Amino acid sequence: MTSTDVTVKDEGTAPDRAGLVLTALILVAGVANINLAVANVALPDIGKALDASSTQLNLIAVGYSLGLAASVLYFGVLGDRFGRKRLLIYGMVLTLPASLIAGFATDPNVLFCARVLGGISAGLAYPTTLAIITALWTGARRTKAIAAWSALGGAISATGPVLSGALLEKFDWHSVFLVTLPLAVVALASAWFLVPRDGGDQAVAVDNLGGVLSIVFVGATVLAINFAPMGDMTTAVWTLAAVAAITALVFVWRQLRIKVPLYDFRIAKRPTFWVAAVGGIVVFGTLMGAMFIGQQYLQNVLGYSTLAAGALALPAAAAMIVVAPQSAKLVESIGSRFTLLIGYGFIIGGLLISLTLWGDTASMWSVIAAYVLIGAGVGFAGTPASHSLTGSVPVSRAGMASSTSDLQRDLGGAIMQSILGAILTAGYAKALTESIQGSPNAEQVTSQTQTALTKSFASAADLAQRYPQYEKQIISAARDAFVTGDTRAYAAAIVIVGFGALVVFLFYPNAHKEREAMRRYATERDTEPEQA
Repeated sequence: MTSTDVTVKDEGTAPDRAGLVLTALILVAGVANINLAVANVALPDIGKALDASSTQLNLIAVGYSLGLAASVLYFGVLGDRFGRKRLLIYGMVLTLPASLIAGFATDPNVLFCARVLGGISAGLAYPTTLAIITALWTGARRTKAIAAWSALGGAISATGPVLSGALLEKFDWHSVFLVTLPLAVVALASAWFLVPRDGGDQAVAVDNLGGVLSIVFVGATVLAINFAPMGDMTTAVWTLAAVAAITALVFVWRQLRIKVPLYDFRIAKRPTFWVAAVGGIVVFGTLMGAMFIGQQYLQNVLGYSTLAAGALALPAAAAMIVVAPQSAKLVESIGSRFTLLIGYGFIIGGLLISLTLWGDTASMWSVIAAYVLIGAGVGFAGTPASHSLTGSVPVSRAGMASSTSDLQRDLGGAIMQSILGAILTAGYAKALTESIQGSPNAEQVTSQTQTALTKSFASAADLAQRYPQYEKQIISAARDAFVTGDTRAYAAAIVIVGFGALVVFLFYPNAHKEREAMRRYATERDTEPEQA
């Protein structure tokens, strides 16, 4: 079958042993996804054990996304050049020491570095999974494969919290970073034996300087957002922001002038590409940000056990699995634009429940309802976001499309977790400071005690245990302050998601124009990309 034979109703092609190959790719993606989420449930325990501040906890939570987001663009092109299976194997091998270092860390900074290393290992493997799907599947079969990859990968990520919660009932926090080792070994063996071998494309040029610039840009951006709430880090924040701005400008300047760019802005400016990329950043970032805050809220404010808190993430996973096949059908019938908007509607509904019904108390059903709506929204929006990216590029640039698809998840997750975490941290510290200053015994609270109280909820809980006569007052004030920060974070998330929906509505082409564009793009090889 030639590319000119492709029609909207054509089922497309798939590789030999397609089910086994797809299973291997989903296992690899699962290792990356589950490592992305395992830390969230353990954050309260990590805070107590390592005396970590709120900012340090935010960095530990976001470290994996940081390493992954910073490396995916560069590594995606390396896969195109040197062979995608090779990077798949390298990534799974590097996962093993990264998990061991995190599992035996005794310092929050070491743990953060281990999480970044784990993200880099995922950056080698995870972009490759979608690139291989793009190269080996075509037509509607590719859409279905992407739907399965997106839904099951996201569902595995959502099971991370319940797995972590179960482990924390019996073991300490170190166990959540060691549990993925067996799965990584299975994924490594599956990739080795099941994924077809490829030697890469010797004609693909690699822009190494552009790769370094992309890593610096993402790293500086995420760190600047995380350090922003810290009053004593103002100089560092502005320095990092300046570095991010300068590297971004140099990166764009270089990509527009180099003959074979790392990131082809001629392709990226297509509405089916850039709108889908922005949409994915918002969608997947919201999922990760909501889980990050929600797990702390369930344990710190509602007093749920680690297992119960983790188990409440399962409805989101179930919703993603149920909805994703329907999303694939909607993409084929009504196009990506309205499928994306349906997803945004569900996500906003879930966030509104979190904003209005999650206070000092909240029913279990309100928690489940919020997670189900957010999970369904990601299930609806995830498939068109990834499908649009991969369909907008020639196969020779599959690494760029898959890297962008991964970047929308990981950069979105890193940025949304950082933004919502920063808002939560600032709101918590401000509310608790005002509570202390307004209390009758304010003059008796030393600056050292106030610093410990506002450092993090875990630090306040630890202080409460040392002063049992004030335990009730301290915990009550800390919970109220956490809810204040939590509410502000969810309000910000609704604004961000609403903005993302507006971008999709205004700039993504309708179903007819999308199909016409995708048919043109499917015939491209290494020629100059057409305008959208």
